[in-house]
Amino acid sequence: MTELVATVVERGDLAHLALFLWASSSSALAAYALRELAAAARRFDGFVHAVAHLNDRLRRRS
Repeated sequence: MTELVATVVERGDLAHLALFLWASSSSALAAYALRELAAAARRFDGFVHAVAHLNDRLRRRS
């Protein structure tokens, strides 16, 4: 990786390197956010399922 950075610096393409690093970090952050959003949706689905189960049990008692 350091050879790649050295080659880019020697050619004077710092803007391209900065853009690549920004795009890479943005993509990684988006992937992390989507993974966390999916996990939150699964937790919420489990909560809704538990509430529905509780409602069914309480309805049978009355």
